Amino acid sequence: MDERARIPVSLPRDDPTRSYWQDLPDAAVADLRTTETLPESADVVIVGSGITGAAAAWGLQQNEDQTGRSIVMLEARQACSGATGRNGGHTKAASYRTFAHHVSTLGSTAAAAQIARLELANIREVHGFARLHGIDCDAVACDTVDIIYDAAQWEAAVAAVAAMHAALGPYDPAAEYELVAGPDAVRARFHCHATTFRGRPDPVAGAVVYPAGSLSAYKFGVGVLRLCLARGLNLQTHTPALALRREKGRDGAWLVQTPRGTIAARRVVLATNGYTAHLVPRLQGVVVPLRGQVTAQRPGRSLPAGGCLPTTYSFIYEGGYEYMVPRPPGSRFAGDIVMGGGLVRGAADEGLYEYGSTDDTALNPDVSAYLRDTTPRYFGPDWGEDDPAGRVRAEWTGIMGFTPDGFPLVGEMPHGGADDDGGGLWTASAFQGHGMVLCWMCARALVDMIEGRDANNELDSWFPRAFRITEERLAKRFQGRVSHNISGQDQGVSTE
Repeated sequence: MDERARIPVSLPRDDPTRSYWQDLPDAAVADLRTTETLPESADVVIVGSGITGAAAAWGLQQNEDQTGRSIVMLEARQACSGATGRNGGHTKAASYRTFAHHVSTLGSTAAAAQIARLELANIREVHGFARLHGIDCDAVACDTVDIIYDAAQWEAAVAAVAAMHAALGPYDPAAEYELVAGPDAVRARFHCHATTFRGRPDPVAGAVVYPAGSLSAYKFGVGVLRLCLARGLNLQTHTPALALRREKGRDGAWLVQTPRGTIAARRVVLATNGYTAHLVPRLQGVVVPLRGQVTAQRPGRSLPAGGCLPTTYSFIYEGGYEYMVPRPPGSRFAGDIVMGGGLVRGAADEGLYEYGSTDDTALNPDVSAYLRDTTPRYFGPDWGEDDPAGRVRAEWTGIMGFTPDGFPLVGEMPHGGADDDGGGLWTASAFQGHGMVLCWMCARALVDMIEGRDANNELDSWFPRAFRITEERLAKRFQGRVSHNISGQDQGVSTE
């Protein structure tokens, strides 16, 4: 893993695989350059145009004391073409799956509960923002179900739900779980059957049901960008940030080098997720890219409701998972099944060689074959014959960002290192393939930090200290965490 973490992180690559969500790209925003030439300076430069960058821009625009503030956003490719435009669209927390790990790692039940509540708040805030501002992004609030194919995983799930009920109370919305025991009950409600993998039986042990949702993260991100553009955001697509350096003798401005010129800013915000180490060498091996893969499949002929199932899914087994998002009624290709994950069983060495990769121009053929077969394997006779046009409509890859401790990096980069010597370099990145339930609230916290609203640790009331950037976190050694996140909303962007 050390060898994979040391691979130099590149810029986003040209000509990536065509994402299902970006076919077709937004005509007005995808290739927009607000001004023909790149401005020479701005108050704030944001690198990255996905949900995190858009949310940061929106938050900074709400400061009535800074109505004249200039914000320039740089994007290496088309707008929202990174993790936001390449994930599975799953707004699902699965907090019970990480609760015990967070208690153990952080040494605090309260800290683990705070993370669970933030994840739920993120889901609600994203869906609420879309409703409030009329963003058409196929947003659906629904239940989700984790189908568990392993007795030990089922026992752990039952224990985790009990622990969350004990810690948060059984009526806390962040601990709202229903347990469905036994294969017959699971099959009757969710149409899932026992499977085999490489000759080994995978019997259904049970299921966990809880509130979640889905949406087109691409359409949501573009919608937020439209709101920001109406308030004066200057978006510059196809303008990669090549390097950062501090200009001496110019009041400490950061210089952001691009192929179209250099722009100076007192503050730079990196909303670059798995690519962040390209601009901050100190983060090499701290924010490690992971390539994931997603398919969009036409529904089988026997699948209930023409594929427009009322819940989203994850399929949990020893060491890994897949996730599944049915496209809702009224959406383009309603009933399509978005299926992602599969690194542990589909890729060589349980996904080891996907770490360190920023190559979203190609597919892993082993993962392609594995994901293609997941739908009839899990649904058995309830899948039926394939659509005459073929099972797979689209497949694509994307890049997530992971850290040694499994938490995002949010805040200002420490001062005095080789990469900066006076502050003003901020980031919210490395969402662990979990961005759809982390990035919005992380961007909100970042804006509060930038605006000085955390001078006395005011954010501690809702924002986890484990997410903040510290020297201790930057010194940790990367081990890899594929199996910790089973919700999959960004597996295959993703990011996340």
